[in-house]
Amino acid sequence: MHRTHWLCSVAATFVAATTLAAQAPVDWKAVDAALGRAGAMQPGDVYKVGFPRGDLAVTVGAVHVKPALALGAWVAFVATRTGAVVMGDLVLREAEVEPVMAKLEERGIDVTALHHHLMHETPRVYYMHIHGAGDAVALAQGVHAALALTGTPAAARPAPAAALDLDTARIAATLGHAGNVNGGVYQVSVARPDTVREGEMVIPPAMGVATAINFQPVGAGKAAITGDFVLHADEVPGVLRALRAHGIDVTAVHSHMLAESPRLLFMHFWGVDEATRLAAGLRAGLDLIGVPVRR
Repeated sequence: MHRTHWLCSVAATFVAATTLAAQAPVDWKAVDAALGRAGAMQPGDVYKVGFPRGDLAVTVGAVHVKPALALGAWVAFVATRTGAVVMGDLVLREAEVEPVMAKLEERGIDVTALHHHLMHETPRVYYMHIHGAGDAVALAQGVHAALALTGTPAAARPAPAAALDLDTARIAATLGHAGNVNGGVYQVSVARPDTVREGEMVIPPAMGVATAINFQPVGAGKAAITGDFVLHADEVPGVLRALRAHGIDVTAVHSHMLAESPRLLFMHFWGVDEATRLAAGLRAGLDLIGVPVRR
């Protein structure tokens, strides 16, 4: 199918699925059962489910990458008038890409991007972004069938939270945004100041359109950081320069979706340094996209 026609088809699917009529009720317990694990409701009525790739032993230089730093696959659902829309980001080994893509296609779930987020990682990791619309349980079954072809571990009970070897209060004060500790990583999410749509659907930040910032302690007050800035095209050059000026590497700039408005570009980054110094560099990037400071 010609790309223009395909994009129109995607947009039409969103228009049909996400009109302003009342949402159809979704049995989230049935979605949990189909996925084989429970999710949690996020702001914006987004139901999000994580699939940390704890089976992967990935290193970047001397840093052993925790799943919560850069290996946390996820899918997010939002109820619509006719069922649900699902979006997500699957973390895959190279050998898993083709079978997962084929299974998703078989189940009517689109792949909207396939690429790397990191550089110099061993082994190489691929990130597959997905989109589907229809019955929520059927979509969940399709995701489960695809992930069954990977080494993604079964759901595990959350481990007791351990003390994090980082001054998260100083990081939050520097960023102007507080986060939460998850899986040994300090995670911060910063929504854009504008509204993102796809067709008639407003895409809530929890569906992958918020800037994500992750800090993993590496000792002596230092951290490894990664994540992605969600940007308009005209914001890309300034944010790239700001990050690099603070010693933060830009590891990828690309799209995750196909028909969003305004058009978004995702700038992935990596750095290892004193945690608050890195936070200052990230704050410089946030300042360039007009994100207000929240104390």
